[in-house]
Amino acid sequence: MRTAFVRTLTDLAARDDRIVLLTGDLGWSVVEPFAERFPQRFFNAGVAEQNMVGVATGLAEAGFIPFVYSIVTFATLRPYEFIRNGPVLHQLPVRVVGIGGGFEYGTAGPTHHGLEDIAVMRALPGMHVIAPADPDQAATAIRATWDLPGPVYYRLGKDDHRTVAGLGGRFELGHAQVIRPGRAVLFLALGSITQEVVVAAEKLAAQGVDAGVAVVASLSPAPVEDLVHLLDAVPVALTVEAHNVNGGLGSLVCEVVAEHGLRCRVRRLGARDAADGHSGSESHLWERHGISADALTAAATRALDAE
Repeated sequence: MRTAFVRTLTDLAARDDRIVLLTGDLGWSVVEPFAERFPQRFFNAGVAEQNMVGVATGLAEAGFIPFVYSIVTFATLRPYEFIRNGPVLHQLPVRVVGIGGGFEYGTAGPTHHGLEDIAVMRALPGMHVIAPADPDQAATAIRATWDLPGPVYYRLGKDDHRTVAGLGGRFELGHAQVIRPGRAVLFLALGSITQEVVVAAEKLAAQGVDAGVAVVASLSPAPVEDLVHLLDAVPVALTVEAHNVNGGLGSLVCEVVAEHGLRCRVRRLGARDAADGHSGSESHLWERHGISADALTAAATRALDAE
């Protein structure tokens, strides 16, 4: 999604000279199209994410629309107080762009595993939180939201090639996108793990299980009406996210079920264990945390057997 982001942002910047891009000394081989075309609107803040957000806050106050770009953990956790006290409290149009959520930087170890970002950003009043499932949806989401009033957090994956079958780049703020209908069990997916969810649904279909899949890319504002409609139609729903199960999509769905008195039973699938120093490939860590396609298929089968 990184390439889709930079390409889309460069196109938008050609039409609006308020757009600026700041990086925390990374993104090389990705950000160059913007930097080379608009050198006066590109800033490398160095490995100083708090300062980067502070500069972006000042630029936003001066009338610009700054995008700050870094790895998920460094974009959200390290400068969190600066995000809260700057663009959030003053409702300024700073766009925080976090790259590589979940286990995409798997071999770099737990410091680079983005497992808390949705939870902490969703807790900020007025912060829009958007986590596209593939590059096409990322491009659509950025075009739909780049000029929103107030701050935005984009959680973008590293992969620039894989697309989600049936999604077709669809995105609408405050709504979910159904990519596969089903009435026996419903998968609700966040981010690039949707690839594994679709495979799991296909495996279940081959076993005669009618499994639906919906993408929740808009976390704030949340697609409450869509979720009520979808959850009210199935006995079991599984939320799937490369994120801690607390505070992310699973928590959002449980909030909707509780607040609307729905009878659907929810199982949250994602990271549960405390950091233990374990690292490895993304696929290895998906398997370890029970969110690979095979693990999702087994989890859905267990949930249905418990009905």
